[in-house]
Amino acid sequence: MENTVSEENTKYQLLQLENKVCVITGAASLRSIGYGTAELFAVHGAKLVILDLVMNDQIASQLTSHIETQIGKKTEIICIQCDIRNASDCDHAIEKSVAYFGTIDCLVNCAGIVKSEGMLSINEQDYDLIMDVNLKGTFNICKSILKVFAEKQAGVIVNLASLAGQRGGGLVGGSHYAASKGGVISLTRSIAREFAPMNIRANVICPAMIETSMLDGLTDEQLDNVVAGIPLRRVGKTSELAGACLFLASDLSGFVTGATLDVNGGIHIH
Repeated sequence: MENTVSEENTKYQLLQLENKVCVITGAASLRSIGYGTAELFAVHGAKLVILDLVMNDQIASQLTSHIETQIGKKTEIICIQCDIRNASDCDHAIEKSVAYFGTIDCLVNCAGIVKSEGMLSINEQDYDLIMDVNLKGTFNICKSILKVFAEKQAGVIVNLASLAGQRGGGLVGGSHYAASKGGVISLTRSIAREFAPMNIRANVICPAMIETSMLDGLTDEQLDNVVAGIPLRRVGKTSELAGACLFLASDLSGFVTGATLDVNGGIHIH
């Protein structure tokens, strides 16, 4: 029994994603959750595919250089321009990733947009944009990658939703944003239920008030008021959200699927 425990402890001290090919969406900005996740995954030995709508050669070079400087070693990264609102774009990006690395082991979907406005002020164009990126986009990229996972009978999906999708808006997002993120929660659970017999896991993270550009629209007073309502009395760091992604992407969570993980500083305890 002692040997078994020792072997397990040794495993947990190793690089959690060594030689795993991980696709991360929405990571073009160095301040994003996607970037923070990419950097941490690289620390743990992952080979990275970074997808983003605004990706170009300059951004790709900047991302690669910054990651390698931060982690102090070379890493295998490819960056692909992809509009997740477009199903064929997603298929093409995943096909290109498989052609380059030979396989894919994990998807972390961080791509998303937010807009804060009252329901009566939301026009059809804004509603469609939020839904197309946050919900349809998540569906598209998951579907594209599930084709690969189903064939190999293995894979992990981590989708980012939001506290707004759990409690119905508030903080920085309007009702259309909350509805889109609520849909991501249900979609992820549906994937988990359908694909579990194929050894494919899917989990969702619901963050709140993470230190990204999404907070830029708040005044200092508004931010102070929000922080006052957080039991930990601060906003979260992208590295802390990345840590939750690492847990769900790795074998540390091997018996976890269909779960919703709160990363919110205690602002929503339920």
